[in-house]
Amino acid sequence: MTNDAWKNTLYFGDNLPILRDHVADESVDLIYLDPPFNSKATYNVLFHEKSGAESAAQITAFEDTWHWGIETEEAFQDVVTQDGKIGILLDSLRQFLGTNDMMAYLTMMAIRLKELHRVLKSTGKLVR
Repeated sequence: MTNDAWKNTLYFGDNLPILRDHVADESVDLIYLDPPFNSKATYNVLFHEKSGAESAAQITAFEDTWHWGIETEEAFQDVVTQDGKIGILLDSLRQFLGTNDMMAYLTMMAIRLKELHRVLKSTGKLVR
């Protein structure tokens, strides 16, 4: 990808398709990473009344819970078949852990870290 149209653009949503579809290889100087931590919590946006009192209205902003499913299996296969040492590590973890919620979380992180590594310049930094 040589088009820089993605620069100075704010994307909202899952970063995996955005990274794959809009960000060129070795084009990013800095990645600030604040990933979910598999807290198994649901985070809500709470609203307040004009008086400042809490409102019963709220919406789910993010569920930090991961489950093994079709998408996870596809992501796992993507990493295992294309990523050498990372694929071997992820496969070994699955053999040890099985296909449970923790393995779903690790797979979700691995496939995204793979894409983040792809877009990061050799002189770039990844910070948390």
